[in-house]
Amino acid sequence: MPGYVLKRILAVVPVMAIVALIVFLILRLTPGDPAAIIAGDAATPDQIEKLRQSMGLNEPILMQFIHWVGQLLQGNLGTSLLSGTSVNALIADRIWPTLNIAVLTIILSVAIAVPLGTFAAWRHGRIGDRVVMIVSVAGFSVPAFVVGYVLIKIFAADLRWLPVQGYRAPSAGFGEFLRHAILPALTLTAAYVALTARMTRASLLNVLGEDFIRTARAKGVGETRVLLRHGLRNAAVPVLTVVGTGFAMLLSGVVVVESVFNIPGIGRLTIDAVMARDYPVIQGMILLTSGLYVLVNLLIDLAYTLFDPRIRY
Repeated sequence: MPGYVLKRILAVVPVMAIVALIVFLILRLTPGDPAAIIAGDAATPDQIEKLRQSMGLNEPILMQFIHWVGQLLQGNLGTSLLSGTSVNALIADRIWPTLNIAVLTIILSVAIAVPLGTFAAWRHGRIGDRVVMIVSVAGFSVPAFVVGYVLIKIFAADLRWLPVQGYRAPSAGFGEFLRHAILPALTLTAAYVALTARMTRASLLNVLGEDFIRTARAKGVGETRVLLRHGLRNAAVPVLTVVGTGFAMLLSGVVVVESVFNIPGIGRLTIDAVMARDYPVIQGMILLTSGLYVLVNLLIDLAYTLFDPRIRY
């Protein structure tokens, strides 16, 4: 097990190095001058040149890369070209709303999807299975912003049970956090419930056709125990992959939901930085999301060994 963990951790290093190089080159080689954009249309060429020098954009790309990597190795993602605020501080301020809503979404998705997928596999080919699959296809097909506006219309505008927009941190009280986070989480849950339920069903159907399942049934093991202990545990690896990948996608892909519900998360921070060509913030966000993907995949690989010890060898 220690050797397996070490190999998986060492595999992360070259991946992140390649990501850092690609991010730096893509942003530097794209057309447009960030100094001219920041200075504005009324700036003179001399003012733009001074700003370019102060930002280090007049140096050769190689020198810019060496300086950037040196700062990166110290944990410094740079300073925003627009606000003058540390990128680390911007991300630290914005990541918690996104992270909290993503965690709530995954909890709701797993709590709903795994029982639905298990039920669909158990009732394979019958009306219950077909209903679950129809609901799953519908949930995966409807755009997130449509689901969000429908939920706002029903629960905020008509019933007035929940606030329309805004965010409250859990430190302000879990009840207030839940009131503001439940609609965004449900909006995101629709698609992930569909995906996770379908994967649970497909994986469990494969396992239920195995010889050891028939042997367990022949020995008189109850159907509930067959499904949960023998079936679902052995079907957990593909499901775990979907759940983990979905969590990583949530952290980097909640831009629409954050806009609909006016949540100050990293999705909106990324869009603002792209529109303003704020290189340090864009680089920091891409590295953050890439690092989260790699970290989540690493944790998934390690979690596999809990369900299938053969993977360690």
